Parts: sequence; C-alpha cells; structure tokens
Amino acid sequence: MPAGTYLHLAEGFAERFQCAPGPGGWRYTSRRDDGVRVDLVVDARWRQIRVELVTPGWWLRGGLTGPELAWVRGAGETGTEHGERAAGFVTDSPGFLVAIAHSLKLDRGAQTDVRLVQVSGTSLSALTTMWRWRHTGTSAYETETEPLPVSEYAVTDLATGEIETLHVSGDVLLAAPGVELTELESPPNLRA
Repeated sequence: MPAGTYLHLAEGFAERFQCAPGPGGWRYTSRRDDGVRVDLVVDARWRQIRVELVTPGWWLRGGLTGPELAWVRGAGETGTEHGERAAGFVTDSPGFLVAIAHSLKLDRGAQTDVRLVQVSGTSLSALTTMWRWRHTGTSAYETETEPLPVSEYAVTDLATGEIETLHVSGDVLLAAPGVELTELESPPNLRA
C-alpha cells in the first residue's frame, strides 16, 4: 500500500497520503497541513464513485451516478445539492489526477477531451472545465527490484490553453507542476 508525502510548492504545505487497491476499485486518502482532508474511492473502471473533501469550514460529498456527477456542498450541517454532466472531480490533490488518467485508458498518442468539475479553495467552490488529455508515452526506469513503468500525459486546460505534463506510475503521481513527491514509503501498485 503506497504511502508518502506530496509538497504543494506554491502554498508550501504537505499532503500525507495512502492509496490502495480494494475488492472493487481503488482508494486514496490524505490529510494536508492546511486542514484539508481527501477521501476518493473509484470503482474497477476508475470512475469516482465516492468523494469527500473537508476543509476547516466547508465539506463536499459526491460521486458519479451514471453520466451525472452529483454532489452536496455545505458548511456546518446543511448543504446544497448540485449536478453536472461530467466525468469526475479534479482538485489540487494528486489522487484525482491518477484516477482521471486511469479512467481514460488512453493508448500512446491518443487524446480525448474530458469535462470535469474543478473544486478549489478552502470554500470548495466548483467550476466546470474542459481538459484535453494526451498520452505522450510510457518509459521504463530501472529500480533495485524491477523496471518502473512511468506514463506521461500532456494535459491542456481548454479555457486557457495552458499545457501541463504529468508523470504517473501505477497508482502514484510522480511529478506534476506545482506538486513534488517528497517521500514514498513503498512502490506504486502497478496493477492500476
């Protein structure tokens, strides 16, 4: 079960995470220095079936219900229901990028446009976005035990045209703009 720490470079806080395959999918949990908690559960096809985000003042719970992404966002004990035709959520937590990359199942050189609900800030505000994902290739890196396959993705925010490069190995995000993997206690699960 991989566990480790990501450093969010712009804000300077750490995100301590664990992830593991389960009987029907995969789960990613984390706690950050700024008080944010993440609990992401995906099914066997890497669809986000249960998501919980909690900040010191707000919470969001949701997941996919067929073609719809449904969620409740609130403060205290009351919340407001929302829905959108989208493939899933995306936040600044690396677990969401891993889940999206695997859910797309892109062959090398293939690309697709993905409608996502981007959740940001301590108030967990939601904005629908379109991102283009392109699988640019997979490389093998030698390790002490076996070669580690690393897939590279070019991700374009279609609203701004900004392109970012992500590196994913199994169920761990190894590199992305603004995020640094500073500690990894065990190798990624490669069955992802």
